Amino acid sequence: MNANRFGTMGLVAVLAAMGATGCATKNYVRNQTAPLVEHTDQLEAKTATNNRDIRDVDDRSQAGIGRAQGAADAATLNAQNAAKAAGDAETAADNVVHRADSLDSVVKGLDNYQPVGDVSVTFGFDKAVLTSDDREQLDAFAAKLGTAKGYILEVTGGTDSTGSAEYNYELSQRRADAVVQYLASKYGIAAHRFYLIGIGKDKEVAPNTTAEGRKQNRRVQVRLLSNSTAQDTQTASSSSPAGM
Repeated sequence: MNANRFGTMGLVAVLAAMGATGCATKNYVRNQTAPLVEHTDQLEAKTATNNRDIRDVDDRSQAGIGRAQGAADAATLNAQNAAKAAGDAETAADNVVHRADSLDSVVKGLDNYQPVGDVSVTFGFDKAVLTSDDREQLDAFAAKLGTAKGYILEVTGGTDSTGSAEYNYELSQRRADAVVQYLASKYGIAAHRFYLIGIGKDKEVAPNTTAEGRKQNRRVQVRLLSNSTAQDTQTASSSSPAGM
């Protein structure tokens, strides 16, 4: 009886020891693997976050590229429109006044035109803006146009010798344009009457060695040329007896 009790107790003790050992083993395994599981979870979470960030950056980049492309397209269109407008404006300007190297090349029957008046206005250094004195001189000159018949206006722009030839050609054109625009807008002179010539520094009217000479070369000269044939026709018509 005692032997059976002792045997039973021993078996219980052995089972208890095995249970305790098993529990200890499970706890050990859990303790050892828990950091790994936690680290793995953290890596997965971080990877997911990185992936979201990458997608966000990519989305923003694509949106930025789209906006940049849209802006570039708009800029290109604006540039094309501006170029077309500039071309149209230049064509219109060419249609407004005759532009030539000389009157001989564009005016038929030039020998029939005789100079009947002229005016010269001068400009400041590198300027193409009319002064009040310039406008007064042009006003006095324009008063002669009321009685002129079959006339044309030769508008010649010039510069002093300072600067390149190419720049001075452009500057002389701008100066002549300023005079043409003033006369045309204020006195309603028809466009076909203007013959604009820009000579740059090619033809000086005074030596460029002095300040006064350079000032005289920075000028625009306007010559009033009247068609003598038209005048003769008008004179003959007015002198004919009435009723003939």
